Amino acid sequence: MHNRLAVLRAARGVTRRKLAEELGIHYQTMGYLERGEYAPSLHLALRIARWFGVPVESVFSLDEFPPLI
Repeated sequence: MHNRLAVLRAARGVTRRKLAEELGIHYQTMGYLERGEYAPSLHLALRIARWFGVPVESVFSLDEFPPLI
């Protein structure tokens, strides 16, 4: 699964630890998610998308995301 977690997090200026705290998960889990080493549950994916205020498909995809630049 591909994701834009690191890009979205950096754009918001929030640390991995702070985002993990806000979502109620361990900061290492956030690292695993960002690196694609762990696929989130549907519930967690929806919570993450809600936190960023974007549709879940803007954060996670089965296909690679096209470059933003």
